Amino acid sequence: MVVGTFDARPGAEAALGAVLARYVVVSRTGPGCRNIDLVVSLTTPGRFLVYEKWETPDHQRDHLAAPVTEEMATAALPLLAGPPDLGLFEAISAHDLT
Repeated sequence: MVVGTFDARPGAEAALGAVLARYVVVSRTGPGCRNIDLVVSLTTPGRFLVYEKWETPDHQRDHLAAPVTEEMATAALPLLAGPPDLGLFEAISAHDLT
């Protein structure tokens, strides 16, 4: 999984939300995409979280180098209060625990 937290600069919350929402909708049709979702924080105003699940690490890498990702980054950059916090995670479900 790829998880990104994006904090909007004051006054840019709606614009950043629109950029990220477009990215999510377009990216969902990408090769190997299992799911991409966008959520907004109820406790930190202007904070957005995007989380992505990919079939394979290669699909994930290809997507991160794709034009849609570059377009999102270019559009989001002037709307951010600081750099996004990006991380790679491995999903663990309750049924996987022993």
